[in-house]
Amino acid sequence: MVSWWQALTRAAGRYPWPANVLLYAGFFSGGDALQQVLRGGPADWQHTRHVATVAVAFHANLNYVWLNLLERALPGRAPRTILAKVLCDQALGGPVYVSTFYAEWSDVLAFCTADQLQPHSHSLANSLHWTLWFSVGHLPLFFSTGR
Repeated sequence: MVSWWQALTRAAGRYPWPANVLLYAGFFSGGDALQQVLRGGPADWQHTRHVATVAVAFHANLNYVWLNLLERALPGRAPRTILAKVLCDQALGGPVYVSTFYAEWSDVLAFCTADQLQPHSHSLANSLHWTLWFSVGHLPLFFSTGR
């Protein structure tokens, strides 16, 4: 009799794309649920469901296609090739991945854009804050290997 682990790994090898999608959904949902528990508040299962939906609908699929594309474009396991893959992933894929987490902020961003279109003057500090916020928000991606 085949154990459940062998059957699971065989199915994942046979169907890598659905296995990847389910794994990402599990990791994202588990991470969201763990974060809610660590914050000490009540569980917000609707938010966890939204996180899983974004993982299934976008992140897992994009990541599967993107990493396969990188592997085809830069085949091999040499240190120079791995560094090139990491740099491409962090410079091109990272901002796309992270920006989807802020998709729920679309109405906030629309309000800020509408506010900036008003004819009154803006302070330099406020303009710099919003200009730098997006790029500084991606810095942890570039230095994640240091941890």
